Amino acid sequence: MELSFSAVVIEWRGPAPFFYARIPPEIGAEIGKVKRAASYGWGVIPVEATIEGVTFETSLFPKGDTYLLPLKDAVRRRIGVTVDDEVSVEMTIGRARMREPDL
Repeated sequence: MELSFSAVVIEWRGPAPFFYARIPPEIGAEIGKVKRAASYGWGVIPVEATIEGVTFETSLFPKGDTYLLPLKDAVRRRIGVTVDDEVSVEMTIGRARMREPDL
């Protein structure tokens, strides 16, 4: 499944701050239709995402009525985004192999 959408960057403050792109609920509903087939457990879904030409692999986390796309520090620094910024995301859902971002 391939998706394109805009998302706002949020910060979750835990023991260490984490940054996510909050996927719009209507896109989250589409992802929900394939979650059983795409998930490898614990509700997380492997994806390959591209933001401003930077492609990286990660896993979506379910949150409320949608999902959160983790933004690795190396990716955030490369594209220069922070909390409340809006990003355009191209994303493929599938069993991605985990690797470092193309930086």
